[in-house]
Amino acid sequence: MMDLLTLTEIRRAASRTGGSAVPARVHVQVESATPKLTREQQPYCELTLADACDRMTLRVWSDHPAYKTCSALSGHEFIELAAEFHTHSQYGLEARKWTVRPLTDQEKNELLQGPADLRAKQQADWEFILQTIQMLGDPRLRALCDAFLNEWGERFRRAAAARKYHHARRGGLVEHTAQMMRVAKEIAPVYPQLNTDLLIAGILFHDSGKLWENQFSEKGFVMDYDELGELV
Repeated sequence: MMDLLTLTEIRRAASRTGGSAVPARVHVQVESATPKLTREQQPYCELTLADACDRMTLRVWSDHPAYKTCSALSGHEFIELAAEFHTHSQYGLEARKWTVRPLTDQEKNELLQGPADLRAKQQADWEFILQTIQMLGDPRLRALCDAFLNEWGERFRRAAAARKYHHARRGGLVEHTAQMMRVAKEIAPVYPQLNTDLLIAGILFHDSGKLWENQFSEKGFVMDYDELGELV
């Protein structure tokens, strides 16, 4: 049986093979399924697939055995893609000789938890944020931060720090915020005129709008556009 890898692991392996195929399985969520036409006006389906850390595009041509199945996808379904993966100079990661199947409920839950190393990192970052807030000397700021995290903590832990570029993944806002707090705690002593409590509280709140703008669903890796998020 092929190894079960993440999209990032497959992408890295494919970049090291010098053009050779990387046989692998990957568990993903269908972010979108878009019907399209080739230049010859032949139909095909373009799937955007996502896991906890990465995305790829799968083009399903009309003569593929799974074309009918993939064309019926509406988005948000969870599937296993088993394939020989290659890196294309223009299109990036591509799958050949591939098959798909739906994930079981257990496989869905495991996928949503993310890779073990990422889960551990985000948990450590979240605990660091909580501990840092509890160390604030100003009781007013500490109470404000506590109230914010108590009400919006779960949403905070799902949000991405960005849609692209940095920490653009489920839980990325936690990583980004913890990283900024660590930097602030190291730099603040160099500037004694700064109010460190205000600095830490400001870091916690500086991207709070992304709890709506860059929010993932409770059960998936799809980041839909939201009117409130766009206005915020």
